[in-house]
Amino acid sequence: MAVAGAIFGAAIGGWMNDRFGRRISIMVADLLFFAGAVIMAAAPAPWMIILGRVFVGLGVGMASMTAPLYISEASPHRIRGALVSTNGFLITGGQFLSYLINLAFTHVNGTWRWMLGIAGLPAVIQFILMLSLPESPRWLFRNGKEEDAKSILEKIYRPEEVEDELQSLQQSTEQEKQEQAADGGFFGQLKHAWKNDVVRRGLYAGITVQVAQQFVGINTVMYYSPTIIQFAGFASNKTAMALSLITSGLNAIGSVVSMCFVDRYGRRRLMIISMIGIISCLVVLSIVFFQASVTAPKISATETAFFGGNSTCQAYTKANDAAAWGCVRCLGKQASCGYCSAAGGVYQPGACLEVNDAVKGACRAAKRTWYTEGCPSKIGFLAVIFLALYIIIYSPGMGTVPWIVNSEIYPLKYRGLGGGIAAVSNWSANLVVSETFLTLTEHLGSSGTFLLFAGFSLIGLVSIFLLVPETKGLQFGEVEKLLEKGYSPFKKSSKKVKKDKEDHNS
Repeated sequence: MAVAGAIFGAAIGGWMNDRFGRRISIMVADLLFFAGAVIMAAAPAPWMIILGRVFVGLGVGMASMTAPLYISEASPHRIRGALVSTNGFLITGGQFLSYLINLAFTHVNGTWRWMLGIAGLPAVIQFILMLSLPESPRWLFRNGKEEDAKSILEKIYRPEEVEDELQSLQQSTEQEKQEQAADGGFFGQLKHAWKNDVVRRGLYAGITVQVAQQFVGINTVMYYSPTIIQFAGFASNKTAMALSLITSGLNAIGSVVSMCFVDRYGRRRLMIISMIGIISCLVVLSIVFFQASVTAPKISATETAFFGGNSTCQAYTKANDAAAWGCVRCLGKQASCGYCSAAGGVYQPGACLEVNDAVKGACRAAKRTWYTEGCPSKIGFLAVIFLALYIIIYSPGMGTVPWIVNSEIYPLKYRGLGGGIAAVSNWSANLVVSETFLTLTEHLGSSGTFLLFAGFSLIGLVSIFLLVPETKGLQFGEVEKLLEKGYSPFKKSSKKVKKDKEDHNS
């Protein structure tokens, strides 16, 4: 419900950004997030927690597209990418801290109420700090507050660069006024935006990177990392949670790498390298999970009988091919049973039993390991290694760069609208992937699911190569001119052609 709320929050945020400004939009998002946290913490019943999640989602959706936009417009173009990447680092760092905070609250009274309620504190702090910050200079200039915009730009740029920025803003604003002719409300503006070649090409690029970011499967890893680790053969919930904490930490570290390199090597290059690495890791993970399922222990009738007839999995006892059953079949959707490892070790044929507390207790009392998500595997550690590598490769490229691209690729007039549409695409893809992951693993298995994500990632890689231009170090006006001419990876940019001519003449 939080993700669903974020879809609407991103859509509303796009409109609010253009109408009321970036600063006000962030402060409204803070209020929504705080309200959601309080509602959840005080919830007397599950329906109220769901309502609180919707409020939180609205706030997250608005902030997710507004914060990168605000940072981008208030940053010198030389370090714009690094500063927007800082936003990504603070998000992933916050996720890591939330794991630690929640872990601490498991030992106090009212556990989950504290976990959900404490989330309102950062919103309060940000709201108070936003009161001391200025509005985006570009939004101010477009809304007739040229002097206010100039005073802010003078604090951001060197004295000799301010006039160039003002001139670029002037040209952009004048061009918009020539196109202004009554948009006719939101849908009219949307229609005019789609007819505008620059906006349309910007949306092709912006939506491509946002949807690709989700269809590589990252949020399945972040939301379900304990489950995935159990699929790899780690039965202990505590072990799975500890290993998932590592994946969250690696995601934060990867954001720091993006801050260091995105303005040096460019957005496009980082995303392409990231996608190639992601595809490689997903293919290897698919192979590892396939091998883990093939080499999983068999079911022993003797071991199963050890726990008594009433404890035996009913699907196993009724199966005509029970002798061919293994751990994977026992834990499958049709059986929905648990696997108790053998007395001689976890890799020996074990027992297929009913899932209930009494049977689980009996298995553990016999000094054996109880499995319900994944089977014992000698190569399960490889899944954890490549899961970590996947996140390290994802975070610096596809983790932060899509938000940078969307904060700088649209004309000023349509920046909120374009960013909102792209953010809605991101959260919609997020919802589809996260809601279907467990269903996919039931029908395709872990191996087939990761291979499917690898296929989606390959499509994303090709789309990014064909549709997304490089915007590193460009002024917003230069980005508009680049899109106005139309981008193709097979032709040199005007800057590259000019440099080649200068090198040839020299």
